[in-house]
Order: sequence, then C-alpha cells, then structure tokens
Amino acid sequence: MAETTEDFTPTAEGVAYTSESAGAATESGRTSTIAPAGATGRRKQAIARVRIVPGSGTWTVNGKPLEEYLPNKLHQQIAKEAFVETGLDGQFDVIARVTGGGMTGQAGALRLGVARALNAVDLEANRATLKKAGLLTRDARVKERKKAGLKKARKAPQYSKR
Repeated sequence: MAETTEDFTPTAEGVAYTSESAGAATESGRTSTIAPAGATGRRKQAIARVRIVPGSGTWTVNGKPLEEYLPNKLHQQIAKEAFVETGLDGQFDVIARVTGGGMTGQAGALRLGVARALNAVDLEANRATLKKAGLLTRDARVKERKKAGLKKARKAPQYSKR
C-alpha cells in the first residue's frame, strides 16, 4: 500500500502548521479604531462602570491609580487582559467606578467592562479576538444563599445516630 504525502507550503513565519494562533487584529492586517467608549462589567457582587478614552494607558479606578487600588499583580493582570489580547495596551486611558464585592470580583468586573468597551469601539477588529479569549462572557457564578436547617448553603449539621 503506497502512502501519499501532501506538500505543505510554509507561511510567512516559515512554519507549515502551528497550533499557536496570532491575535485576530494582527491576522486581518487592520488596526483597531481609537475612540472613546463606555460599558458596564459585573462579577459576583461587584459592578464596574468603565469609560475608555484615547490616551497613554493611564488607569484611574475610584480616583486612584490601578496599582494603588488593586495592589495584587494578578488582579492587575486580570483587569488589563482585554487590552493585552487585542494588542491595544497603552493606547487608551481607563476611568472606572467600581462598587461592591471583593478584590477578585472587582478585577473581574473591570475586565468585562473594558472588554465590552473595546468591543463597542470597533466591532470588526476587536470582537473576534475578545470572543475567542472568552472576555465578553459574563461570569454568572454568585454565592449560593444559606438554607434553613443548614449551617451554610450546603453544609449540614453532623448526623448523630444515637
């Protein structure tokens, strides 16, 4: 039985096939529009009202710089994820008002708000990238309420046979 071999033509990088994919904004060769936009992001009990305006990449959250408001580097990374994915890091100033929840919830709310604002700025250039990264989906998980007769939402008192 003869085996057939297919000829692969290398791409611009010189690789015939790779499982790694570049960002959608760079694949299309089209740059994103830079314009002001606003959106709301929610996560757990946190609500973030986000406004992005063309600028130098300054973050202001509740009147404070991002590094001061979210001192944890992981939370800063979560909040900036939408800009990193689209390759627009440093091209927009972010002004946000965040209320409710804890630090993780507020960082997640900021991420969703920024992603929705970037989506509103330029649908064709940004939506595919943001959607593929899962940044436009609201994380609907919230704390389950406590039930009567239980210690917490699901934790029951210890069973005693006698």
